[in-house]
Amino acid sequence: MRVGIAADHGGFDLKEQIAEALRAADYEVVDFGAQKLNPADDYPDFITPMAKAVARGEVDRGVAVCGSGVGACVAANKIPGVRAALILDVFSAHQGVEDDDMNVICLGGRVTGFALAWDLIQAFLTARFIGTERHRRRLNKIAALENEGERKGKKNS
Repeated sequence: MRVGIAADHGGFDLKEQIAEALRAADYEVVDFGAQKLNPADDYPDFITPMAKAVARGEVDRGVAVCGSGVGACVAANKIPGVRAALILDVFSAHQGVEDDDMNVICLGGRVTGFALAWDLIQAFLTARFIGTERHRRRLNKIAALENEGERKGKKNS
């Protein structure tokens, strides 16, 4: 499985630990940065390219990290086809994939320690979308919202 990972300065240290653990567990890691700790960087600069790679299928899943995880989640969810969530517990890590086909997990580097982050990521990466009719129906409604937003954006440009 190819896993994209991205973080700003607030999530940099956790991203580095996660990337190392993913590689040790035989995941192919695509690191979208930051490549070095820079207190002046901005999370959208790293999260957006990673989220676009998830949406295009260039990576199977994504891990987005900023200080709280909130900004990373907001940025990732602006990309059509991305279903990102800030995850704080193991149940949500797998249930988000099983029911909602979540493809990006968001974590807070200043609020989530490595041990918990690793448990969350393992639950996220091993979960599979159940795909029942009700789950697909809900995802179709979300896709319609994305399409509506794209059409409005084209009218305003």
